[in-house]
Amino acid sequence: MREQTLAIHAGYEKDTQATMAVPIYQSTAYEFRDSEHAGNLFALKELGNIYTRLMNPTTDVFEKRFTALEKGAGGVGTASGMSAIFYAIANVAEAGDNIIVAKQVYGGTTTLTGHTIKRFGIESRYFDVNNPSQIEDLVDKKTKLILFESITNPSIDIADFDAIVTIANRHNILTCVDNTVATPIYCNPLQLGCDIVVHSASKYTTGQGLAIGGIIIERQNLVDKIKNNPRYNHFNKPDESYHGLIYSDLDLPLFTLRVRLALLRDLGASPSPFNSWLYIQGLETLPLRMRQHSSSALAIAEFLESHPKVKKVNYPGLKSNSNYKLAQKYFPKGQSGLLSFELNSLEEAQKVANSTKIFKLVTNIGDSKSIITHPASTTHQQLSTQELIDAGVPAGLIRLSVGLEDTQDLIDDLKEALE
Repeated sequence: MREQTLAIHAGYEKDTQATMAVPIYQSTAYEFRDSEHAGNLFALKELGNIYTRLMNPTTDVFEKRFTALEKGAGGVGTASGMSAIFYAIANVAEAGDNIIVAKQVYGGTTTLTGHTIKRFGIESRYFDVNNPSQIEDLVDKKTKLILFESITNPSIDIADFDAIVTIANRHNILTCVDNTVATPIYCNPLQLGCDIVVHSASKYTTGQGLAIGGIIIERQNLVDKIKNNPRYNHFNKPDESYHGLIYSDLDLPLFTLRVRLALLRDLGASPSPFNSWLYIQGLETLPLRMRQHSSSALAIAEFLESHPKVKKVNYPGLKSNSNYKLAQKYFPKGQSGLLSFELNSLEEAQKVANSTKIFKLVTNIGDSKSIITHPASTTHQQLSTQELIDAGVPAGLIRLSVGLEDTQDLIDDLKEALE
């Protein structure tokens, strides 16, 4: 099936009530047929529902539908996009290990990788996403993950997948891509050779800013890269916390299974059934919405590029943009609804952000309502001046999340604010 059909039907097998809409299974726990059935579920001899911290029928549909759209092998929902990123790291790295992270990532990811995980004994090493050859000098035998974004937020750069994947595979290291901005409608990193995808479902997935959540998805045949790989010994040795289970011996998606059985079990950042139901509703219209987000963003980028007060526009759909060739290679159908532009000073940027009427001053993205953000004073406030420059977030930068309002109304709103 094609993406628009998958977005509406994938992953849902009707129960005895045969409801057309996916039900909300708002339950903490599930009844077992008998003690043998309960024991078989806990021993993985049978697959089924045990406890909603681990799995839930509504969440199961969300996971399967999103996995189908990403053309992956298995997915696991989380309570937020940040917990998805943290679990992806914690699933492979431990004290003494290191991960390699693009400098141009969401501010929360920069804080997580640059500060929080230090207390877990995990080191982060950074590369310029526009110069992936830097990764080579950062790799050692303790490197466990290369983390980057398909379309960076808020610098709006595009990763060179081929270059990054080639280096990662040369050293047998897993790659993890945050595909939130592109969505599975405009990019499938797993089809481009990447190993793991993470999303903040709080963004385009819900489409209306209704719920916080995330998801991790792994590619087909990931076991081939992990099995007998000395970088990932814990997947190849008995897990004493789970009856001596060896993940690489299972005929199941092993990366997301370990997230579920170890990290969700012990840390518990699982999505609520109601939030999973909201994501399902959003996925049904995601292909349609992304086309509108993308077409409006391009029209607005063209307007801003022609405006005398605008110093620079970052949108890969513009032919003048340094990422245009990569955009045509990896995102031929569209480049999403996120763009940024640069004014001459922090004061000018804040004045524009304070002056728009339709664009609302908010720190979310991917909403049906258009959003304006000044990253240097909000999402990236915790970064030093040099870190802001490295992340592609100068003081005069404004980020726009283009919604579903009339395109000309949005252009008129920005035009008035820039006067």
